Amino acid sequence: MTLASADPHGFLSPTGVEIAFLLVGLVTFGAALVTVTTRQLVHAALWLVATLGGLAVEYLLLTAEFIAWVQVLIYVGSVVVLLLFGLMLTRAPIGRSPDADSGNRWAALTVAVAAAAALVWVVVDAFRATWIDLDGEPAGTTRVTGESLFQNWVLPFEALSVLLLAALVGAIVLSRKAKADATATTAATTPATTPTADQDSKAIVADEADKADKADKEGVR
Repeated sequence: MTLASADPHGFLSPTGVEIAFLLVGLVTFGAALVTVTTRQLVHAALWLVATLGGLAVEYLLLTAEFIAWVQVLIYVGSVVVLLLFGLMLTRAPIGRSPDADSGNRWAALTVAVAAAAALVWVVVDAFRATWIDLDGEPAGTTRVTGESLFQNWVLPFEALSVLLLAALVGAIVLSRKAKADATATTAATTPATTPTADQDSKAIVADEADKADKADKEGVR
């Protein structure tokens, strides 16, 4: 007598990891909707943190730990912090901002839905017959990803590093040039205003002296 082999699990019998993946995906989707619909820029940045954090959890559930920590370090720890610093340095309004609503919401919604549908279709078509065994050997660990990156994609990786370095140097050059222009403008306007101030002060002193002389003459009389 042979035991019947257990049926493989499918959509009607999901595992705990798959249920967690679905729930985290719904929470991430809700945070993304709030990010693009709120009119407060600071709240949008904070909800963006929740969205990117949810994506990192999704990567962990897919056993892609390296991509998950890159998501946290680069996007949550750098991009969002950069956005918040930009809001503070530009003195953007903290409360509701009417400028955040361009009035083209329907056009933006149409483009977003079309782009999402195209992306979903491409992913489904590319991975139609692919099944990720979450209980098997991890395929997205730091070691596996590093070997694939530095063996097969080392040239694009180095090109991206040079591009980021060029962007950093360009930002430094532009900031120093703006500072030099501001200093030159201040130096050019200062000599033109200083003599005017000296002339005004001299005129005031002369008026006070004339009033004092008139008072002395009247006192003598």
